[in-house]
Amino acid sequence: MKVSGYSRVAGRPAGALASAAALVALAALCACTVQPPDGSGGAGGGDGKGNSPVHFELPHSPAPGTTSGQAPGGPSGRPSGAAAAPTPSVVETTPPHIVFTRGDTGTGVRELQARLRQAAWLFDGPTGTYDDLTAEAVKGFQGKRGLPRTGETDAVTWQRLRRMTHTPGKWELYLMGGQPAAAPDPRCLTGRVLCISKTSRTLRWMVDGQTVSTMSVRFGAQYTPTREGVFHIYWKSRHHVSTLYHSPMPYAMFFSGGQAVHYSYDFAARGYAGGSHGCVNVRDEAAVSALFAQVRDGDKVVVYW
Repeated sequence: MKVSGYSRVAGRPAGALASAAALVALAALCACTVQPPDGSGGAGGGDGKGNSPVHFELPHSPAPGTTSGQAPGGPSGRPSGAAAAPTPSVVETTPPHIVFTRGDTGTGVRELQARLRQAAWLFDGPTGTYDDLTAEAVKGFQGKRGLPRTGETDAVTWQRLRRMTHTPGKWELYLMGGQPAAAPDPRCLTGRVLCISKTSRTLRWMVDGQTVSTMSVRFGAQYTPTREGVFHIYWKSRHHVSTLYHSPMPYAMFFSGGQAVHYSYDFAARGYAGGSHGCVNVRDEAAVSALFAQVRDGDKVVVYW
């Protein structure tokens, strides 16, 4: 609708009054809200002559990025153009989970040590105990890869080491001994017996069916195997030296020809990476010393798979 002319009624142009009337009618049809322009919802607006200007909010489509019934500006209801809430500048992080640390023991620590050996960071063990040498090896591994040098094996360090190495086999885990002993052979259940299992690579010292002590042992190499069967101790020599190989054989307890149970410096240093010339090697000097003191000539020796 267009109304021309400039006659004034109550101080307003005639065209303006006609336009306002048309808008009022349209607002009534659309059930819109009529509000004063100052947003007060009451007195106080107008031109001071009793003529309050009117403002209409007509129906409109939702703003882009909103849904029906949602305020413009986004899901938060913040009007478009309003200042965004400040984003915290400090983000708290959770320290990595500690998998192994000093003082821990068990097969998991053995696997850690075996993998550190594969990566050439540890040369002693596996022992199954997370000691200072293990912690220093972990520090070296961490520092080389830009990780915090804590000496503790956290989840990040553990996963990195696992990706670089293969799953260790049984004799990698027990390279330096400490493996569980096999069940004793039935021939070991009576009398005083050195019960020696080639399967578990262990020696049980047994008296009347009871195990007194257990220790890891090593056997002869491929071309000088340790004999199997039932034997008896026929000679003990505390500071023996081999006349054939000129190597020391401390705490030697001979049971078959030149084959004896004795302490081995090589076994203590290299573990199962080496082998004997047929003797049963022990790497724990304290254990074999105690055994030497208890064993008598004539005691039985059983070597079995």
